[in-house]
Amino acid sequence: MPSPTVAPFPWSDVWGQDAAVEALRHAASDPASLSHAWLITGPPGSGRSTLAYAFAAALIAEGPEDERTMRQVLAGTHPDVTALRTDKLIITIAEARALVERSYFAPSAGRYRVIVVEDADRMVERTSNVLLKALEEPPERTVWVLCAPSEADLLPTIRSRVRPLRLREPDVADVARLITARTGTDPVVAEQAARHAQRHIGMAQRLATDESARRRRDDSLRAVLAVRGVSDAVEVAGRIIQTATDDAKALTAERDAAERAALLRTVGVAEGQAVPPAVRAQVSALEDDQRKRATRSLRDGIDRVLTDLQSMFRDVMMLQYGRGDDLINRELSTELSALAAAWPVERTLVVLDAIADTRESLERNVAPLLALESLLVTVTSGRTP
Repeated sequence: MPSPTVAPFPWSDVWGQDAAVEALRHAASDPASLSHAWLITGPPGSGRSTLAYAFAAALIAEGPEDERTMRQVLAGTHPDVTALRTDKLIITIAEARALVERSYFAPSAGRYRVIVVEDADRMVERTSNVLLKALEEPPERTVWVLCAPSEADLLPTIRSRVRPLRLREPDVADVARLITARTGTDPVVAEQAARHAQRHIGMAQRLATDESARRRRDDSLRAVLAVRGVSDAVEVAGRIIQTATDDAKALTAERDAAERAALLRTVGVAEGQAVPPAVRAQVSALEDDQRKRATRSLRDGIDRVLTDLQSMFRDVMMLQYGRGDDLINRELSTELSALAAAWPVERTLVVLDAIADTRESLERNVAPLLALESLLVTVTSGRTP
C-alpha cells in the first residue's frame, strides 16, 4: 500500500486520510459545497480531532496564505473557534447550552465561527436535544463539527442534521512508519507498538516511546493467562486496577498541578500563598472537574486493558481456526497456541462475550474491581458467574 501523501498546512498533521482531507479542503474553499454541520467518525486514534481543527483553521482563515490565523486556531487561541473537549464521563447539559449560546455569535475576526465537539458520543439524549435546533438552523456563518467513533454512537435526530465523513482505519505498517518518522523509534519497536495498539496512533506512539507502558501491558496479559482459580482472579483483578489507577494518576497529576497554578496566577495568588475566600469557589470547581477527569482517565485505562485482553483472546480464536498468520500478540504465540489447543472454541466465545459485557458495564458505572473480578472468574471457569 503506498504511503499517504503529505497535504499542505494546516492539513499536514492529518495523516493517512487523503480522501477526507480533500473533501474538507474543497468545502472550506467553496461556500456552495459547505454544510453547516459535520460529523467526523472513525476508530480511536484515526485522527478525528486533528482533522476537525485543521478544517476549523481552513474555514476561519482568509485563504491558504493566511498561515498566522491558522496557527492561532490550531493553538486554541483564536476567538472564532469554540471547542468542547471532555475528560469526564459525559458532556453535561450546561456545557451543551454554553456551546449553543456561543454558536449564535457572529465571527469576530475570521470568515466563520466554528464549534468543535470532541467525543460527541458522550452526550446523553437530553444533552443531544439541546443541540438539535442549533444544528438544524445555525447562523449563516457558523459551522458545527462533531467527532465520534461511529454514526451509531449519536441519536438519529443528530445524525439527520449533519453531513457525515467517515475516516479510514490505517494499516499497522502505516502506523509504524508514522511513529518511526515522528519519534525516531526503532522500526521493530514501532511495528510492535502499532500492532499492540491495534492501529490507534496515539496509543501506538505511547507504547513505542514508553518502555514501562509496554511492560505493564505484557504483565497484565501474562497475569490473566496465569489465572487458575477464583483466588487468582481476585488477586489479578486487584493488581490490574491498581496499575490502571497509578497510570491514570501519572497522566493527570502534572496537568492538574499546571491548571491549578494557572488559575491562581490568573486571579493574582502567588505561589505558596493561601487561597483567599473569594477564590475558593473557583478552585473548588476546578478540583471537581479534575476529579471527574481522573475518573474518566481511570475507566479509559481499564478499558484499554480490556481491549488488550480482547485482542489476546481474539488471537486464541484465530489459532483455533488455523489462522496464526495475523496475530496481534505474536510475542505470546507459544502460550496462546497452548490455550487454543486446550480450550474449545465455545469457551473462547464465552470469554470474548464476557469482555464485551464488562466494557459495557463500566460505561454504566459498575464498580471496576467487581466487574474485572467477575470477568476473570469467567476466564478461569469458562462460564459466566
